[in-house]
Amino acid sequence: MCRWAAYRGDPLYLEELVSSPAHSLIEQSHCATRAKTATNGDGFGIAWYGDRPEPGRYRDILPAWSDCNLKSLARQIRSPLFLAHVRAATGGGTRRDNCHPFVHENWAFQHNGQISNFDRLRRPMEAMLDDHLFQARSGTTDSELMFLLALQFGLTTNPVAAISETISFVEGLSVHLTGSALVRFTAAFSDGKSLHAVRYATDRKAPTLYASPVGSGYCLVSEPLNDDVDAWTEIPDGSAVLIDDMGVHITPFQPEKRSSAVPQTAAAIPA
Repeated sequence: MCRWAAYRGDPLYLEELVSSPAHSLIEQSHCATRAKTATNGDGFGIAWYGDRPEPGRYRDILPAWSDCNLKSLARQIRSPLFLAHVRAATGGGTRRDNCHPFVHENWAFQHNGQISNFDRLRRPMEAMLDDHLFQARSGTTDSELMFLLALQFGLTTNPVAAISETISFVEGLSVHLTGSALVRFTAAFSDGKSLHAVRYATDRKAPTLYASPVGSGYCLVSEPLNDDVDAWTEIPDGSAVLIDDMGVHITPFQPEKRSSAVPQTAAAIPA
């Protein structure tokens, strides 16, 4: 399992989440306390929004704790919206294009979780993508493919519905091909304006997610950045989160269960 952090609000130096806190994301890369694996050393990445619509991004395969460039960038870059991730690989090699966050045009996406039997599902999942999204796939992870499927199913117009459709499709496909389905999905994603997150699992064992105010904004994290337990609110399993100008909004999230491997909106997807 991986660890990640995301922030939206008035511009904040990335180090406020990535490197400065007592239990910063870099600290979590070698000593996570609320994950199955304490070490998340299979690469890292950051994506941040500035004056342009598309985010800047820096990724590498080094463990986050050993990359001096990451600490330097985090100290100098200030952004109103950014995502940061440290990876513990559950599939896909340790290579730069498998490191989160994944970016497509103005969207950024990072994920903690897994899809069971992904080796059986990968080809039909890829087959659902239009050519331009299939060609955008550069890595081999289930996370990147879930992101591209969400774009296919309408992420740019209705983000939460697109994630729901994606998970429903993958679960239906898994049942069809393997007789069972297990999806664990805790992800953050953004268009550079609003910050979204979803925490969900087929077996009700979704990776953890917490929220807290930071400065004049809010952050979402896989685990708290310090020991002030009163400052952190755990986001319930089966939730969608939106952080916008009005604050934090939490709503129930439950993808529709399908007996078919074909999503209901597939016919409306342009070729």
